[in-house]
Amino acid sequence: MTRHLTPRWYSPAEVALLLGFGLSKVKMKIATGELRSIKDGKYRRILPEWVDDYIRDQVERQEAA
Repeated sequence: MTRHLTPRWYSPAEVALLLGFGLSKVKMKIATGELRSIKDGKYRRILPEWVDDYIRDQVERQEAA
């Protein structure tokens, strides 16, 4: 039996795949504070709910325009 584990957090590269962005765009979103992240040692990590928050903010911004 193979168990599939759901990630508790993502790397910037995984977020880029999820959002259909390039890695540099994700890194820019992190640098500008648009996409929340934390440092875990030398790695940058993003919680799934932070990805959801980013998407929700983008939708709200578009709807308000």
